[in-house]
Amino acid sequence: MTTRPPRFALTPELEISRILTGLWQVADMEKDGTQLETDKAAEALLAYAAEGFDTFDMADHYGSAELIAGAAMRRAATRPLSFTKWCPPPGPMTPEIVRRGVQERLDRLGVDCVDLLQFHWWSFDHPAWLDALHEMKALRQEGLIRALGVTNFDAAHLDLAMADGIPLVSNQVSFSLIDRRAAGPLHRVCAARGAHLLAYGTLCGGFLTDRWLDKPRPAEVADWSGMKYLRFIDTAGGWDVLQGILRAASAVGRKHGVSIANVATRWVLDHPAVAGAIVGVRLGERAHRGDNLRLFSYEMDAEDRALLDAACAQAAPIPGDCGDEYRRPPFLTASGDLSHHLDAIPSAYEVVADPARPDRARVFSGSQWEPVAGYCRALRSGRRIHVSGTTATHGHDRVVAPGDAGAQAVYVLDKIVAALRALGAGPEDITRTRVWLVDGADTEAVARAHGRVFGAAPPANTLLTAGGLIGDYLVEIEAEADLPG
Repeated sequence: MTTRPPRFALTPELEISRILTGLWQVADMEKDGTQLETDKAAEALLAYAAEGFDTFDMADHYGSAELIAGAAMRRAATRPLSFTKWCPPPGPMTPEIVRRGVQERLDRLGVDCVDLLQFHWWSFDHPAWLDALHEMKALRQEGLIRALGVTNFDAAHLDLAMADGIPLVSNQVSFSLIDRRAAGPLHRVCAARGAHLLAYGTLCGGFLTDRWLDKPRPAEVADWSGMKYLRFIDTAGGWDVLQGILRAASAVGRKHGVSIANVATRWVLDHPAVAGAIVGVRLGERAHRGDNLRLFSYEMDAEDRALLDAACAQAAPIPGDCGDEYRRPPFLTASGDLSHHLDAIPSAYEVVADPARPDRARVFSGSQWEPVAGYCRALRSGRRIHVSGTTATHGHDRVVAPGDAGAQAVYVLDKIVAALRALGAGPEDITRTRVWLVDGADTEAVARAHGRVFGAAPPANTLLTAGGLIGDYLVEIEAEADLPG
């Protein structure tokens, strides 16, 4: 059996352990308000690094995880890798705000450069996420960030970011025998763009282990991770579905002399886009390093995969795409319903009332052409909303994702939805869309972007090819909506 986990070249200069050491459980261990003893926790973390588990993954909100990792890195003979996340609240992302967020990560880790800085954004209706990523790209060029990643991005927005010139190397998402969303469109985007996945939740909060085989559903779970993944299990069909998957994984494990946990994680790692799996640790309490190494001691064959596929086929798909659990129902998070949090996110656009017509209101997106040509992004008149022809213009005049009609359509539809939400509506209220394309060859890419937003409540639609659009735009979309009542 291998004595150290294998490595993966995330970039030519960044070689990581294929089993990353996840520190999200630090937040759970500290949820009573008592911070872990930094030096003691750092010593426990160094034991992982000494055995090759030297790629630490954390975030700004994982309690004191960054401080613990920083203390461990200062003591290590060979410096471990520091991967962390910045998860700012949606709002304007100025150079000063982004630099402050990055500098705080550097200060807490006690380093001059973050090895991988991963960005999370709560709502793509607010377009400032692109501002943040472009500023982070500039800080990478400055030497403060070694590589850029994102976390919980769906396939459409990972593709959009990379089409807009952001050099992303990774996207960290949930991926397991229970949650197989990452094997779909996200995998195809990674293959096309050269990005990789860092998979978390491969053991579904510990439920995909021998501990739960042929055991009854727990009446309650005390830790946040368990609460979160029990929601995933219920959504996938419940405890009986989990037991079917556990029995299949157990059969594969017995055949190869490994644990269910080994089978579950290896199944994820065998997907081509996956660079590594993040296995959480409870510092000073439990260590599973020896068992984690066993998952590299064997190869699954076609018979093994067929057995697992048959068990997984009994499960209902987790709704939506990767990361949707943080942005829309069903909210599969430790705390459950996040609608109160999302409702508090500021609108991207200000609503301007019409003093002469109390039944009318407008929103403006900041495009240079709105004041020149005398139009608004969207107008509400009574219960009716009209959205002007919208292009992939970011801010005053920047063209997003030049040369990529599908990515531009994703951005355009985000703008339209943001304008609707500012006026009290949503995509489900749209009754008609009209789409203009420069090149008919882009029809499928734009249609898929349209279907991603409106598949649940399809409006009437017209799609036309145009001789050309002003500027470097490949697609323009307008919409009409009716408010209920």
